[in-house]
Amino acid sequence: QVQLVESGGGLVQPGGSLRLSCVASGFTFRSYFMRWYRQAPGKEREVVAFITSTGDTTNYDDSVKGRFTISRDNAKSTLYLQMHSLKPEDTAVYYCNTMISSRNYWGKGTLVTVSS
Repeated sequence: QVQLVESGGGLVQPGGSLRLSCVASGFTFRSYFMRWYRQAPGKEREVVAFITSTGDTTNYDDSVKGRFTISRDNAKSTLYLQMHSLKPEDTAVYYCNTMISSRNYWGKGTLVTVSS
């Protein structure tokens, strides 16, 4: 079955950096677009970044553009989110996502807390 397992979250000071990872299994990772979403306390889940199956095209929400970089290693079936210049408003649970046959699949998420 499809599994997405995120890791790499933690507590970081404002201005710091983190790299999130998402290991995928149960499907042909290299064939599917992938996304990172986040959900802050009391807010709806929102898309943060998108990457095509080959990694040649990416897109970002305006709130993270220039600070976050999405990438993938298809040989390792792993999705990444490199985050720099983190702000308190980046605090959220971060989820990786894919859609297969019109069905959304989610990991359990990894918590990122940006605080001094």
